[in-house]
Amino acid sequence: MAKTKKFAAKNVTGWKATIAVAMANYIEAGSIIAAASSLTLWQAYLNIDSMGVGLLSALSANAFGAAIGALIGGPLTDKFGRKFIFSYDLLVYMIGVALIAASVNFPMLLIGTIITGLAVGAGVPVSWTYIAEESPQDKRAAHVGTAQMAWSIGPTLTFVLAVVLAPMGLAGSRIIFLHLLVIAFVTWYIRRGLDESKIWEEQQEKEKAEALQGKVKTNVLKELFTLKANRSALVLLIGIYLFWNLTAGAMGYFMPYIYENVGGLSTGQANLLQAFLWLFTVLTTYFLFMKLGDKVSRKALFGIGAGMGLVAWLILTFMPMTWPTLIAFVILWGAAAGIGAQAFYALWTSELFPTKYRASAQGLMYFIVRTGIAVWSFILPLLMDTLGFTVAGIVMIIFLAIHMVIGIILAPNTRGKTLQQIEKERYGDDLNQHSVHKTV
Repeated sequence: MAKTKKFAAKNVTGWKATIAVAMANYIEAGSIIAAASSLTLWQAYLNIDSMGVGLLSALSANAFGAAIGALIGGPLTDKFGRKFIFSYDLLVYMIGVALIAASVNFPMLLIGTIITGLAVGAGVPVSWTYIAEESPQDKRAAHVGTAQMAWSIGPTLTFVLAVVLAPMGLAGSRIIFLHLLVIAFVTWYIRRGLDESKIWEEQQEKEKAEALQGKVKTNVLKELFTLKANRSALVLLIGIYLFWNLTAGAMGYFMPYIYENVGGLSTGQANLLQAFLWLFTVLTTYFLFMKLGDKVSRKALFGIGAGMGLVAWLILTFMPMTWPTLIAFVILWGAAAGIGAQAFYALWTSELFPTKYRASAQGLMYFIVRTGIAVWSFILPLLMDTLGFTVAGIVMIIFLAIHMVIGIILAPNTRGKTLQQIEKERYGDDLNQHSVHKTV
């Protein structure tokens, strides 16, 4: 009994649980920046050709590696529970970053990159799901915003570490990956005290009762595209997240390259500028999204963020890349990201799908988005080399304009409502009519 009480005392709930789960986003963003900031060092050390660089980029946590991980992790989360993923994904992640940190040849680096990407992809969507399901209805944006906060702090600290450890060369980059290993271990240890999502447990009991009545579920993928509520949610969420990420995702990986090759900055200056940018994302995530997301019009907040991001890229694309221009860009884009597509995607994607396939829907959408980034990551360098940065910038602006229009038109009114209430309003009896039928 004493051992049971001792273990129970370690249970992690409330804001502690939110922070522990949100650290998946710190790890994701930190992994992307750690890889991006060390890519040229690994290339020189291992004599990697352009094909190898392309593989590392496309199969990383920023692109296709995470896409596959999400596609696998989503259904596993819905079938075995949110805590199931939390118990194993970071163990896999630690193997990946340990391989990267210890790499002495290209196969080690590539395998470590793939494993890291898969683990990140499996862990990030379920973190948004769990936080939303366990949050109070009047503080859901505040809790989900913690994931966005962690996602912003990761690059901030990683870029600072890249600057501080730059004199150490590749050894410094290895240390950055080791710091992610330590963060992952501490997070995994704390997560052992998490309870399972109560909403998921209730859904499991409901499905067991339906099975006893001779009812079986229809195919999740089919239902995602046959129910009108699901189709509208997919258009909104893929629309805002894919088109925003075609700019933001590529920028996260290539922005230091752009600063250095287009703006003429040194590597240290580029990394400091990015750290400065992410600091503004941290600030607006906390003071605007987390503080106001449960109190004011979310459509208005999204529109402001989307507009700021659009203006930022107009400045960067059509004005000379001087220090005043760059500072204006990082302030506008950094601040916009705090109330931008990723923050609202994390919130809305957990609100707009039913519990029984909430994580599966997220995994599918994350797969689509990250696959899009993988393809764009191959195209963007070629586009900049052949047609110049201005043309690439115009394409980015078009992507941002599309995401802004979709978000403003289709933004849902879910503020202050429970997930069960939202589900009832959106689906009515459709879920019962379409998702189960009598066995013959």
